[in-house]
Amino acid sequence: MRTACLTVSSSSYPDRAYVAISRFEEYPNFVNDISSITVRPETSGTAPPNTMYSDWEVNFRNGPLKWTEVDYHDPVKRQISFEQHSGDFEVFRGLWRVDATDTGSRVGFEVTFDFGIPSLAGVLEPIAERVLKESIYTILDRILENVALTENNLLTSEDQRAIAAASDDAYFSRRVGVS
Repeated sequence: MRTACLTVSSSSYPDRAYVAISRFEEYPNFVNDISSITVRPETSGTAPPNTMYSDWEVNFRNGPLKWTEVDYHDPVKRQISFEQHSGDFEVFRGLWRVDATDTGSRVGFEVTFDFGIPSLAGVLEPIAERVLKESIYTILDRILENVALTENNLLTSEDQRAIAAASDDAYFSRRVGVS
């Protein structure tokens, strides 16, 4: 099991940042590895208000990963917690959080995941963590204003070099300062 975290600052107003982040269905417009996301309301009536389902299909290491997650939106706290309902992961859960700052907002993303294949965890999970960080950073950079990684972003210089090496996007490499 592995946890990936990424924190950025942005000049976007917190409520605006929260709304932009909550539009999961737009993410495929920003990251080529996200094939599709379909968002639909939870209709059983037993879940908390603002609960949604999202169906994800992502290309990972030349193959598709598919899952459905339950997304619990809390616009008052500007948080979205999520957990896999069904799909290819053994565990996939996390949190988006938007906090107000003097200059705009701080956006945090954290996800804990496990492919459920112990013999491959040492190989797959570090790669998946780097891909997740790259993808989330790219999305945030495209949907928010003046995005910058914070010093507590848990994206080490080694991670930055690995992401840049794996990325076809020279834009990302320039943004995180990797040469």
